[in-house]
Amino acid sequence: MTRRRKTRHQGKVGVERKPSRPRAPICVNAGIVGMGLMGSSIAACLLAAGHAVAAVEADLVKRRKAPRQVQSLLEGLRKEGLVRSDPRRILRKLMVSGNYSVLQHSEIVVECVTEDVNVKKDVIGRIEAVVSPNTIIGSNTSAIPPTVLQEGALHPERILGTHWAEPAHITRFMEIICGRDTLPLYAERALALTRQLGKEPSLLRKDARGFITNRVMYAMLREAFHLVESGVASIADVDRSLRNDLGYWITFAGPFRFMDLTGIPAYCAVMRDLLPDLDCSTEVPALMMRLVESGAQGVGNAKGFYRYTPAQARRWEQRFLKFSYDVRALARKYPDEDGPPERTDKVREDQKQT
Repeated sequence: MTRRRKTRHQGKVGVERKPSRPRAPICVNAGIVGMGLMGSSIAACLLAAGHAVAAVEADLVKRRKAPRQVQSLLEGLRKEGLVRSDPRRILRKLMVSGNYSVLQHSEIVVECVTEDVNVKKDVIGRIEAVVSPNTIIGSNTSAIPPTVLQEGALHPERILGTHWAEPAHITRFMEIICGRDTLPLYAERALALTRQLGKEPSLLRKDARGFITNRVMYAMLREAFHLVESGVASIADVDRSLRNDLGYWITFAGPFRFMDLTGIPAYCAVMRDLLPDLDCSTEVPALMMRLVESGAQGVGNAKGFYRYTPAQARRWEQRFLKFSYDVRALARKYPDEDGPPERTDKVREDQKQT
């Protein structure tokens, strides 16, 4: 059932309050709904930055495992020198419950439930029933537009997308996405918090399904499937080429900076001939469908595009964590030096004049 928007701002059940200007975060009480893979790593990220975390997990087994999982991630951060305190001491600031009432003092709540609009809207409704009208509600979604999640909400102006990358406690990536009704003040507050977490956030001022990275990545994935399914190259060959070319420079420079570094005219010339030849299918690739229907989940169940024994799957998971730490350390040696994108601004001015 769709809930009607209230004409006045409502906080906890039975209490009406006028929302005040969101405060810049210094040390916040944070909430998380869903303590799966990403929920646990987001909790570790927040705890490592000194924030208290109240988490809601409906599944009893996951609820019992969550503290151990988060402690393991914190131990990894300490081993890499990214936190100094004893993980067991940090973990005292984590509360995991099956009851949404533990979120009542949270200044920001991140929902990390399944990528389903109806499930997420239901969770957002449950969050809104117990938190202050000023509490930011962030949806950790890979593609769902925040505008869709704002529909029927009590306070849509404080709902936004918070797109994290796994492992969330290590990566510097973060996208903050504004929906149609998101007030800039809440986006600014979310940006300030994510910078405190050691992220380098990007802001999307309006909805675009899939946001920045997923729109670009899924265009790449579509072409990768096309090359395999049309017999041009094997899965391993596609992986190898992208790892040793794109993977070589992408942490150092994004695509526009890379074109600046390697000569813009050449890309223009290639685009004329190549773009018409790229795959533009709107269907899920048959290879992907066959794998999903067979029950493949990747290293999670040792069945994916590659064959794994359970031991090999665990080893790949550990290698991925270690690589994430290594690439983070490498990237910190080459910090971004953002100047204004002069050429882009000039193009816009030229367009206005024409």
